[in-house]
Amino acid sequence: MAGADYRFSALPESPFPRLNALLEGTPPGGEPLMMSLGEPQHPFPDFVTKELMAHAKDFGRYPPIIGTAGFRDAVAGWLMRRFDLPLGVVDPDTQILPVNGTREALFSIALVATPKEKNGKQPAVLMPNPFYQCYAAAALAAGAEPHYISARPENAFLPDFEGLPGDLLARTSVVYFCSPANPQGAVADMDYLKRLIALAREHGFLLVMDECYADIYDREAPPSALQACLDMPPPKSGDPFENVVVFHSLSKRSSLPGLRSGFCAGDKAFMIRYRGFRNIGGPQTPLPVLAASAAAWNDDEHAAENRALYQRKIDIAQRVLGNRFGFYRPAGGFFLWLDVGDGEKAAKEIWAKGGVKVLPGKYLARDGKDGNPGAAYIRVALVHDEAATEEGLTRLADALG
Repeated sequence: MAGADYRFSALPESPFPRLNALLEGTPPGGEPLMMSLGEPQHPFPDFVTKELMAHAKDFGRYPPIIGTAGFRDAVAGWLMRRFDLPLGVVDPDTQILPVNGTREALFSIALVATPKEKNGKQPAVLMPNPFYQCYAAAALAAGAEPHYISARPENAFLPDFEGLPGDLLARTSVVYFCSPANPQGAVADMDYLKRLIALAREHGFLLVMDECYADIYDREAPPSALQACLDMPPPKSGDPFENVVVFHSLSKRSSLPGLRSGFCAGDKAFMIRYRGFRNIGGPQTPLPVLAASAAAWNDDEHAAENRALYQRKIDIAQRVLGNRFGFYRPAGGFFLWLDVGDGEKAAKEIWAKGGVKVLPGKYLARDGKDGNPGAAYIRVALVHDEAATEEGLTRLADALG
């Protein structure tokens, strides 16, 4: 209804319609190549299809919200292998939940973690700037005030949550944080993670760790907030993961974005509450998908091959781009975050001259007192095969001169 002030009126516009509007009417200067969307194009493991077919009859059954024991055990086993966690420190029955791709659960978790008021004021939800759009939508849906904390080169693309005013932290209900970061590829080390966890416990907010790129890295495996928790004095509750929930997905690790399968794990008391909410909301993962997902979490070989392919494409980017456009090797993830001076202008020029679609960094960020931290950048997704990646980066470099 015209003139109404709806809760989502403050929702930032989706970046991809903005990109389409920017390029509308401009013909591509070559065979179109989409390097704007972070949709993995690598082949996924063959056993996924076999598992789906073997369990196809289970599409005729309602799946439990907690998934299957096989799925939860596979996730627990992967967490132990990948992050060197002690046996049994994560309880598969109470601290792990399947999700329909992490986006839906990253959105809904704020609804459960955010009270009507905190310390007598409207709650706040904090997130990096640039940010994943569903973080902002979650804040608004929960009735909280979203705050965008700049991630710039001067702070190694890691937001300074500790430097925020005490009155803001006192009313914060949720902090979203992504490591490896999208779009910059920054990785938070153990010290940063421990300080952020300590801040969450001091001010009583939930730290929601988006770790979906954890298995895609360049040189060193990124740590998890779960590891950091175990390297800290245990809270009085006895739960080492108090105030922390981590998210992981098969979309990037296994090149399975269409499977819509991931999980969250962490703070036992919160996870029990969250399970109750999800039982009502009903975002179950189908049983055949759980079977295929369990097989994927149980297999590390395909993930290593997938990671090696991304590393080779970063090698290509380094060779093609050199030291131009502020190129650096991202520590994690599969995006390049290139400083081109004016991201919108560059994106239009790259399309017009080279037919390559990239995303202006401005569209992933929000204007603030210190400007828009993405305005000078473009995000380039290295999701295609090696030949297409080299072709696209060459055209990009030629277009920008």
